[in-house]
Amino acid sequence: MHSAGRIIAVCMSPTEGGPIKTVTEAVAIAGEGLKGDRYRATGASSKTQLTLIESEVIDALNRELAKPLPVTAFRRNLVTEGVFLNSLVGVTFGVGEVQVQGIELCEPCAYLQDLLDVPDLVKRLTHKGGLRCEILEGGLIVTGVQTCALPILPSFNTNCSAGHLTVCLVSH
Repeated sequence: MHSAGRIIAVCMSPTEGGPIKTVTEAVAIAGEGLKGDRYRATGASSKTQLTLIESEVIDALNRELAKPLPVTAFRRNLVTEGVFLNSLVGVTFGVGEVQVQGIELCEPCAYLQDLLDVPDLVKRLTHKGGLRCEILEGGLIVTGVQTCALPILPSFNTNCSAGHLTVCLVSH
């Protein structure tokens, strides 16, 4: 398995329910979340520390709806391009300097559906709403980081656990 892609947006809001803004970079703190984001807290749930969504899903929905919803409208922290996020559930991988583990799919909710005024959003985005991740090792996440997902064989890389998929990120 091999996929390549990049982070095309880093998004945060300082308050729950507040406006989401894009930033060029963010500091991820292990076990907490993104510095300055609404869900960052000591001992934060692994389900709220970092969320990702595929830009391809956003683009497809925008074509279906014939209305341009910005990437910030989906209220996820990272917008990826070229990485199939559903395959990363249960997988430890890297995003820039940050090591994360995919916890579960980030399914859409009625709150988002109402906020975006798309009556069937939950149905349209079921199993396509993104990925929830736990931050295992903190560091910097930067927009535009190149990604490539590669299966790692333990006999060739002693830094990886057997059976884990590693997403390698290299700045352009």
